[in-house]
Amino acid sequence: MRVNRIALAGNPNTGKSTLFNTLTGLKQHTGNWPGKTVVHAEGSFEHKGEQYVLVDLPGTYSLFSNSADEEVARDHIVFDQPDATIVVLDATSLERNLNLALQVLEMTDNVIICINLIDEAEKKGIRIDEKRLARELGVPVVKISARNKKGINRLLDTLNQLVNGQIVTTPYRMKYSKDIEEAITKIEAKLEGYFDDKYPSRWVALRLLDGDEELILKLQNHRNNKQHEVRTNGVPVSVKS
Repeated sequence: MRVNRIALAGNPNTGKSTLFNTLTGLKQHTGNWPGKTVVHAEGSFEHKGEQYVLVDLPGTYSLFSNSADEEVARDHIVFDQPDATIVVLDATSLERNLNLALQVLEMTDNVIICINLIDEAEKKGIRIDEKRLARELGVPVVKISARNKKGINRLLDTLNQLVNGQIVTTPYRMKYSKDIEEAITKIEAKLEGYFDDKYPSRWVALRLLDGDEELILKLQNHRNNKQHEVRTNGVPVSVKS
């Protein structure tokens, strides 16, 4: 049976870990990410006959690799390429949380925006039009209260539809000035085929323009490792140069 790997991203204090615990229960374990002191939490669950492994990424405000937490979260989405990424937002502070959501939308198409703490927002008189937000962002938007288990089934049904191709997303991508957009287009043209189109070329172009040399080295190393990987009797082994 196919196992769907799902990433759980979000700012700190959005209730992301509460959602992780709600979905995985006791079927979870923790450790450290390879080569990092950052905690790695992973759990599993089943819904409508589908098996899922959920990876709780470190809570971060951005994915620009300014810290070990940001680097781990970014690298998992880019290199491990989960089947879907759920971005958890705080319903009482959408303006601040949407920054991370927009960054994730630059990196992958398979995204669900999960607006948590909706009960707290309602107490403050905050009303969120999730249908309009979904139209603006081009991906599913689901309102929940992880603590009270409100909206969880709808979230899981949406996830099921997304991983099975029943939902087609058109993620919103930031538009920049004419000069920057022209530079992005030129870089994307030069990148065509270089990474076997495995990585989002627009996002890579943006990181190049931003001078993220460390990421480019990682992309090159990842590409070289894939090129040196062979299969012997059905078992992948790495061949050293």
